[in-house]
This record gives sequence, structure tokens and C-alpha cells, in this order.
Amino acid sequence: MARRFTRSFTQQEPLSEAAIEAAVAVLRHGRLHRYNLAEAEAGEVALLEEEFAGFTGARFALAVASGGYALACALRALQVRPDEPVLTNAFTLAPVPGAIASLGARPVLVEVTPDLVIDLDHLEARIAETGARVLLLSHMRGHICDMDRLMAICDGAGVRVIEDCAHTMGAAWNGVASGRHGAMACYSTQTYKHLNSGEGGLLISDDPELMARAVLLSGSYMMYPRHRAAPAPEVFEGLWTEVPNVSGRMDALRAAILRPQLADLPGRIVRWAGLYRALENGLRASPGLALIERPAAESFVGSSFQARLPDWTPDRIEALVARCAARGVELKWFGAAQPQGFTSRYAHWGYAAPEPLPRTDRVLAGLIDLRLPLTFTPEDCRVIAEILDEEIRRDSPRSI
Repeated sequence: MARRFTRSFTQQEPLSEAAIEAAVAVLRHGRLHRYNLAEAEAGEVALLEEEFAGFTGARFALAVASGGYALACALRALQVRPDEPVLTNAFTLAPVPGAIASLGARPVLVEVTPDLVIDLDHLEARIAETGARVLLLSHMRGHICDMDRLMAICDGAGVRVIEDCAHTMGAAWNGVASGRHGAMACYSTQTYKHLNSGEGGLLISDDPELMARAVLLSGSYMMYPRHRAAPAPEVFEGLWTEVPNVSGRMDALRAAILRPQLADLPGRIVRWAGLYRALENGLRASPGLALIERPAAESFVGSSFQARLPDWTPDRIEALVARCAARGVELKWFGAAQPQGFTSRYAHWGYAAPEPLPRTDRVLAGLIDLRLPLTFTPEDCRVIAEILDEEIRRDSPRSI
């Protein structure tokens, strides 16, 4: 009988005892709102922001209700207007173009390469075509492009960069932390990301005015002096009458369970690397499967795994996905005709009025993807690789 994998791809590790104790402490005192503080109390949210700024090396940090809210907040801080073109890579998840569309702005999609990063030549062309002044760059599934070249292109054209680091918290390019290249960066603490608060987001910047706008947008009312990882109060004085309140604050309970997780993140990144390499090594000889080779300059967080079946027809891939599912291996496929669960591609986003992108279509047509939760072990990943390799070979009789 064929071997079957029996562990869940969607269940996360339990929260640590430190996170549970921190949550219970907040529940016992009941001060869940970030500005509902006892005398001389900093509050869990302000402490998380301070610690996250230290973790990333940023001057300022803001904790908000979700990663999607962080994206829209950053766009608003950069004063993106209705109908304004905003660049973003075509391989991303729906909340990224959704954040642009939520402001009434116009997503302008940029091709991606077989390495799953933004096509920098096409980016240059799109900047020239549209005159866009903002790029919302998604480090989708943790793949980081040549950030030195990207920033040279954008700085030369006067384009401000917002980095979507939902999949790159703790990653780096050439030793520079992901999120530290652009004007602002956004992170997610949704359940399937690197820190888990169910929903949540973080935003960083070194720019005092941009961060003051973001703090005001998040719904700080006149409480901004209570922030610890924010610009000085005088930066806010010329802004608070003109910046609207679009409330999206993080609460103390979520911040309390995130702080211990942030302290543990470096060790978790090492564990993810072990899972990723075990799966990668098990698939190196699989016929017709193209692995995504990671550049030496990239320090990545291996919480998910992608590979391509570049010469396979949709029917073959659909059958492979079904056979793997029957053996307990949950593959996501970005080439499916209809979106499945959290997986969709640019052609499904009618609100973005997407133009055809033939190079991206070729990449996504054969792209498979799976999560690597930390409930897995390297041995689990070897089993997953064995099952996937067997099912690929079943469809490739000449390789046997």
C-alpha cells in the first residue's frame, strides 16, 4: 500500500507558556484597548512596537489590526489618491492589489520571473509607461528580488517603495533586513505567518512624517504621545487636523501573545530552514520539476515551498494535485481555472482590471505550493518529498 502522510498542513504550533501567561495577565486586568492604561503603564502594544523596531532596526513601528490594514495605511500615509496608478508584482495574494483598490487607486501589475520575483526590466517599462510614483512590492512566498537593483531603479525614477513583508519577517537581502530598503514596510501576524495572533499587522519606517501619518490614520486620536516607537510629538502637531482617523489599532491581547513569539523568532527561522532544505533535497531528482534556486544574497524564511512543473498540461497537474491529496499531501496550484481557498492569481482580480501578462501566465501555470508549519519535522518533509516524487514519476514513466 502506498505510504500516506497524516499530519495537518494548516495547524500551527500551540502558543508557548510565556504567551499564554501574557494573555492571561491581560485578561485578568481587562485593559484590552491599547490606550486604556494604568498610571505609568507602557502597555503591551507600545512595548511590542518598541521591540519590533529593535528587531528590524527601524526608527519607528506601529502595530495594527491586520497585514492588509498595514498595506492600506502605508498607501494612505504616502497620500495615494483615487485613480492614481500604483505598481505591484502580479504574483502576490489578493490583499495586496486589494489594498490599492480599496483607496480607489489603480493597481498596475508587473510581470514576475521564473524565480518568482518581480521582473525588474518590466518594472522599468511600467514606470516609464504610467509615471507611477509608488511601488507596493510583495515579497511573495518569501522570495526576495535583487533589492539593490530594484532600489536603484526606483530611486532613480522617484518611485517610493512600500515593502509587503508578510512572508519575509526575519529575512534579508545582502545582510539588510527585509523591510529596510523602502520608505515603509508592512508585516502580517495572521495565523499562517511567522508570528501568530490570528489577525494582526505591523508597519515600520524611518520617515517621521510618514509614520506620524500612519499613527494618526490608525486611530490614535490625541493619544500619540503614549507611543514609544513613534516620532516626537511635535511631528504630529501640523498633521492631526488633516489626517483622517481610519481606526485599525491592535489590541493589548494580541500584542501580549506576539511579544514572546518575536523573542523566539530567530530560533523558529532556523527550524524552518531545516524543513525547507529537507523537502528541497528530497525533490532534486524529481523529473520535470523545476526547483526555485535561492540566490546567495538572500536570507529567507522557509515557511512555505514552491516549485514549477513548466512543461505539464493543466490536466496533468490537476491529476497530480488530486493524487497527492489522496495521500495526505496538500498542494496548492496557482494555475487552476478558479481560485481555491487562499490561492488566486492576478487574472481572478477583476477589480484590478488586469491586462494579460504572458510571462507571468507561463510561470503560474505550473506553479505548485505547500505550507511548512513548525508542527512538521525534517523527517515529515522527507516523507512529503517521497510521496510527491513518487506521484510525479507515476506521470513520467520514461524516468523510472
